[in-house]
Amino acid sequence: MFLIPVVILLPMAMAILAACLSKRSPFLRDALVVGTGIATFALCVLLAFQGEGELIIPGVCGFGLTFKADGFRAIYACIAAFMWMMSGIFSPEYFSHHAENRGRYSLFNLLTLGATLGVFYSNDLYTTFIFFEIMSVTSFVMVAHEETPGAMKAAYTYLAVAVIGGMTTLMGLFLLYSQLGTLAFDAMASAKATLGVDVTAASWLVVVGFAAKAGAFPLHIWLPKAHPVAPAPASALLSGILTKSGVFGLIVVCSRLMAGDAAF
Repeated sequence: MFLIPVVILLPMAMAILAACLSKRSPFLRDALVVGTGIATFALCVLLAFQGEGELIIPGVCGFGLTFKADGFRAIYACIAAFMWMMSGIFSPEYFSHHAENRGRYSLFNLLTLGATLGVFYSNDLYTTFIFFEIMSVTSFVMVAHEETPGAMKAAYTYLAVAVIGGMTTLMGLFLLYSQLGTLAFDAMASAKATLGVDVTAASWLVVVGFAAKAGAFPLHIWLPKAHPVAPAPASALLSGILTKSGVFGLIVVCSRLMAGDAAF
């Protein structure tokens, strides 16, 4: 499934090119961002219609990365790419009145798109975590874009919640791997049933980072701070897509690890 790495890496590669073009030709930069959004959405739709496909990249940090483009993940990815495409189309009009740091915004906007698609196409919690953390760092710059005192305070609150939540999730992943021997979505449930281990504590730890990104109470404190200060296109993506990456993680834990546990 060569299309999966292309879909993820295309926006990241174009992000660097857009930043390089920013000072030389703002028009070409904007055209490149819009074109990248359209191309990425088209590739996501193509992946969705091709049906299930799996990609394994071994050796990355020992665990390797695994991706899959099945129906559920394909729908999530298509929605994300569509939102990014529409945000890119309407962003030039908004930024015509807020022209500062356009190159930087374009750079981190497209980097965040690639990382978000990495989350949605992931097929194990390790891969999800890697791209989830990349997404948190790159989207931080989008929140801080205006560089006003309010924007910087909101961005640091967002980053603090993301880092604390991410490290808590990482502790849960360590514990989960030691108990089950796998972090693959399809293998976790069967490993839990075979080994008969209690993964409740690990699941709660893993949930923290995803719940923080989803804006779930009481980890929602970054939301009312970030939305008023972020540029309108970034705010739309924060509420429309980035919070849903947290929901994606919650769905994985609830359906693959804790299904049937009424207390959880």
